Amino acid sequence: MTTATTLRHRHLLGIRDLEPGEIDLILETALAMKEVGARPIKKVPTLRGRTVVNLFFEPSTRTRMSFELAEKRLSADTLGMTTAGSSVVKGETLGDTARTIEAMAPDMIVMRHASSGAPHQLARVCRASIINAGDGTHEHPTQALLDAFTIRERKGTLAGVRVAIIGDLIHSRVLRSNVWLLTKMGASVIACAPATLMPPGLRELGVAVTYDIDEAVKGADVIMMLRVQHERMHGLFLPSAREYFTYFGLTPARMERAAADAIVMHPGPMNRGVEIDSDVADGPWSVILDQVANGVAVRMAVLYLLAGGEGEG
Repeated sequence: MTTATTLRHRHLLGIRDLEPGEIDLILETALAMKEVGARPIKKVPTLRGRTVVNLFFEPSTRTRMSFELAEKRLSADTLGMTTAGSSVVKGETLGDTARTIEAMAPDMIVMRHASSGAPHQLARVCRASIINAGDGTHEHPTQALLDAFTIRERKGTLAGVRVAIIGDLIHSRVLRSNVWLLTKMGASVIACAPATLMPPGLRELGVAVTYDIDEAVKGADVIMMLRVQHERMHGLFLPSAREYFTYFGLTPARMERAAADAIVMHPGPMNRGVEIDSDVADGPWSVILDQVANGVAVRMAVLYLLAGGEGEG
């Protein structure tokens, strides 16, 4: 596989749009950016004079703080906006909000929104580069990139790695972005969920499907647990949290079926005792905090590359 030297698009709206060489470029750039975080002074002047606006219309801790820290480490000027502190609560449309922000001439806009496709709408009307920080149940590209970076850091490669993705899959934008990325990069993916939480069409994307967690974790090199998203459920998807944990929770006993050097991932926030046992989340298999740390480096790489990949640092 040939590594790209630049990104073909000026936006990052999803993993589906990226070529394998572009993914490799982002991961290689993130490796260099991670070194910045190990310095005594964790700042480079790469994006000095550039303005980044963070539009978060959904609650977020990890993604929002990670982007803000990445922007500051690259010396960008940053502005933040949430729904509660904006004219959206007064009835302003997304299009009008976008045009208002565009009039202030930002260089990049990082956006999280509950509606699938919202960042794409911004990309059609804004001259600024748009970075999708999660849109509805569609995609979460930087999460998939930081997951890939973490896997490659631990396993040395993505090709041939067996990845089990387990949990509330039907509501998960993390699933969608990871499926696109992992299959592009040669990993083997198996998806596991209750029938009510299993999205259609996964087999057509090259993903194995099972409804048995013991089958999913057997021989897995990577186990990626996904949160039960109660806030997106508008119907009877689960009988109870206790029953879900019994049949689909990741426990130390189930970890014995995985590969000897298996790692456990979770994009957060975790529902302990629902999809994952605390002994697993805090155990020797867990790279969950590594994911958080790597998220800053990956987002620095994305910002840097969308800005043209130029500048000091």
